[in-house]
Amino acid sequence: MARDLQQAQEFYGAVLGWKFRPDRLGDAFTIAELEGVAVAGIGALAGDLAVAPTWTPYFAVDDADVASDRIRERSGTVAVGPVTFSGGGRGALAADRDGAVFGIWEGRVSAEWRVGRGRAPAWLELRTRDAFEAAMFYGEVLEWATGRVGCCEVSYEDDQVVLRQAGEPVARLNGGLGPDAAKHAPESRPRWHVYFRVADLDEAIEAAIAAGGTTLSTIVSSATERWVTVRDPEGAMLTLTAARAQDG
Repeated sequence: MARDLQQAQEFYGAVLGWKFRPDRLGDAFTIAELEGVAVAGIGALAGDLAVAPTWTPYFAVDDADVASDRIRERSGTVAVGPVTFSGGGRGALAADRDGAVFGIWEGRVSAEWRVGRGRAPAWLELRTRDAFEAAMFYGEVLEWATGRVGCCEVSYEDDQVVLRQAGEPVARLNGGLGPDAAKHAPESRPRWHVYFRVADLDEAIEAAIAAGGTTLSTIVSSATERWVTVRDPEGAMLTLTAARAQDG
């Protein structure tokens, strides 16, 4: 969600190479595409809403009302919805027990709308107080690890709870935030964080700064990846990640 839809399109077009097309939900929404494949959506925040621009993951559900009831029953909060959209589908905006915001979506979902592979976001990360407790909450709300067709599997790997779909990692849940994390700066609060894949990290950083963004971290490296966290011009946080060049 962004306050200036045009500025957001210019920034993400420059940094991530996205093109944009109108969405069936109306003029306040736009679909981002990379090489013709839908990878994200950007919506315009109403001017009178005291909500910070941010990236929010939406999880597909079979029934938005049932999922909303599960959220409330488990001490989460449903802030908006479920709302029926004229273009089709029903959605709601919610928060888990620690305050991390996420959405749910009932309706048609293209096979392209997923993370973890191809041109889509690289992965999602939940930064929270207790990763195991969070996994229980989301597992019960979103029916993870239930064995039904298409559901996600949950495992514990390298001190993280890892969510996989068809064997591929799509999200990671990391615990360790203190009990007063909600009082701290936005980057230190419980939240979902999105990693976007780029071809060249250094070029993407240069483009982000030139387009009005700022870096929030130094470049971090693993054996296979390099990444850096940035803010877009309106303050929404994201991480850019790229494969590390292999010595050869």
